[in-house]
Order: sequence, then C-alpha cells, then structure tokens
Amino acid sequence: MTPPSRYLTRMTLFLVVVAAGIVLVVLPLKTAFMANAPLNGLIVGVFLLGAINSFRQVLQLNPELEWIEHFRSGASRQPSVQGAGSNAPTPSLLSPMAAMLGDRSEIKISSIAMRSLLDGIASRLDEQREISRYTVGLLVFLGLLGTFWGLLDTLGAIRDVISNISVGGGNISAVFDELKSGLEKPLTGMGTAFSSSLFGLAGSLVLGFLDLQTGQAHNRFYTELEDWLSGQARLSSGSIAPEGDQGVPAYVEALLEQTAEGLENLQRTLSRGEENRHQTHEALSELAAKMGTLTDFMQTEQAVMKKLAETQVELKPAIERLAGGSGNSMDEATRTHIRNMDLCLSRLLEESRIGREETVSQIRSEIKLLARTVAAKDDS
Repeated sequence: MTPPSRYLTRMTLFLVVVAAGIVLVVLPLKTAFMANAPLNGLIVGVFLLGAINSFRQVLQLNPELEWIEHFRSGASRQPSVQGAGSNAPTPSLLSPMAAMLGDRSEIKISSIAMRSLLDGIASRLDEQREISRYTVGLLVFLGLLGTFWGLLDTLGAIRDVISNISVGGGNISAVFDELKSGLEKPLTGMGTAFSSSLFGLAGSLVLGFLDLQTGQAHNRFYTELEDWLSGQARLSSGSIAPEGDQGVPAYVEALLEQTAEGLENLQRTLSRGEENRHQTHEALSELAAKMGTLTDFMQTEQAVMKKLAETQVELKPAIERLAGGSGNSMDEATRTHIRNMDLCLSRLLEESRIGREETVSQIRSEIKLLARTVAAKDDS
C-alpha cells in the first residue's frame, strides 16, 4: 500500500513557502499583529494546533499500514499456519478488523461484513477530520470576531470624537488637535479589525490546504484498503427466499461461513493425512527393501551352513576310520591336525549359531520398528 510520505512532503513544502512569504513581509505583519496582540496571538495559537493535528492525522496512518503489510507478509509466508499476524503492531483505525481476524493467517469475510467493516473505518476517518474542520471554522470565526470587535471600537470612538468636537471657542488649531487625538482610537479599532481578519482568513486558508492533503491521504488509504478487502471477500450465493427479493439471514450466513471454514479445515486435515500416508508408504517400501536384503543374507548363510554340514558328514567316516585304526599307525602330528579340525568345526558351528541368533534379533527389531511406525501414523 502507498505510504503517506508524499502528502507529508506536500504539507511541509507548503508550510515552507508560507514561512518564506511571512519572512518577506515580517515588518508589516508585526505591526498588524501588535494592533491586538492577545486576539492575534490566540489566532496564531489555534493555527499551530490545527497544523500539528493535521500532521498527526497523516502520521497515524503509518501503524495501520505496518499492520496490513505485516499481516499480508505473514499470510504469504505461512498460508496454512495459524497465528501469522500475532506479532503485528496494534492498530487504532483498524482495531475492529484486527479483533475480527484475531490470530488467523488469512481473511475469510463475506461481502456484507466487509461493507460494515469499511463503513466503520470510514466513520473513524471522518471523525478524526472533524477537529481539522472545526479548527478551520474557528479561525474564520476568530477573524470575524476581531473584525466586529474592531468595528465596534471604531464606531464608539468616532461617536466620542463627534460628540466631543466643539468649535464655539473659535480656536481652529485646538479643534484640529483634539480631532487628531480623537481619531487615534478609531484607527486602532480599524487595525484590530483588519489584522484579525488577515490572520484568521490566512490561517484558515493554510489549514484548509493541510486538511485537503489529510483528506487525500485518508481517501487513498481507504481506497487501497477497500481494494484489498474486495479481493479477499466472498460473495453471497444469492437468496433462499421463494420470492427472491430477500437476502440470506444473518444467522444463516454465519452458519454457512462456519460450515465453509469447517470444510476448509477438513480439507487441510485430509491433505496432512495424505502426506503422512505417503511418508508411511515410503517407510514401508524402505523397510521391505531392508527385509529383502536380510532374506538374501539368510539364504546365503543357510547355503553356507548346508555346505559345512555336508562337508562334516563326509569327513565323519574318515575320522572314524582314523580313530578306529591302529593307535601306533597315527603319529602325533596327525592327531593334532585332526584335533584342530574338530576345534575349527566346533567354532564355526558356534559362530554360525550366534550369527543366526543376531540375524533373528535384527529381524525382530525391524518388525517392532515397523509396527510402531504404522501405529504412530494410524494415531495421527
């Protein structure tokens, strides 16, 4: 969304131009200001407060834009995770929308709710601008107040001058001196009238431009917010009344929205279940491959054991013949060799038995791991 910096720049440049104009005519303005310093000071103070309020209204849009950007970036990064916008800054204008969305990561809102939400935000924006409008009107009022005040003083002073003129003495010079001193008060009243009108109308003109920029910033924010929410809103499916003139009741629409949310949650749950099933299938395929490898290994071991058993059976008659023969015909080396062969065969049989037990134990552990994996996937 568009930041309000461009409007702040325009307002600042306009105030700089006004300040430059004031510097150029500072001496006449000083004289006009001193014509009625309390009233003109009040007008200048109201002008400063109005200008500060205009800048504040534009700057208040920054937290709202930050919240919207934080919400949109969180929803785009984690579209299926709840609480994507929980760390966003708290807005003031968009507090109803923030309360409505809560910790959701995406917007699910009907067209009627969107229009109600936008109307509430528009009323808040208008409420903020009421102070600026009142300030502009107050400056005009103070200028007119000073005008009428100065005119009343002028009229009263002229009346006093006219009533105090006396030409009966014949001294024309004294009469003119008295007339000159009497006209100073009406001129002071005219200075009050014109100076207050000048400061009041000039201040209202400047504040009017600042209020115009503030209104443009608010309208731009409202338009972009409306465009964004329009893309997120869901249109109503129509009417369920027989005549077709009435819309869906509020409770029916809320029930339909709740049903739609439940269906979306069910769809996400089914998607996660499908992913878990796919992972379980891959784990079972991998386990089947390992079981096939173990089966080939056991078949090879059985073949080796079978060959060893056949060899032992073939050697047994020879050993018996050797053992049954003459004791003097077999020397000590032959006996030692036969004894070593017997020990080697015993050790080989023992190692085969141990290997077979280890293989069976590994198969049992793999089967237990498979059973736990299947049980965990079924629970999820």
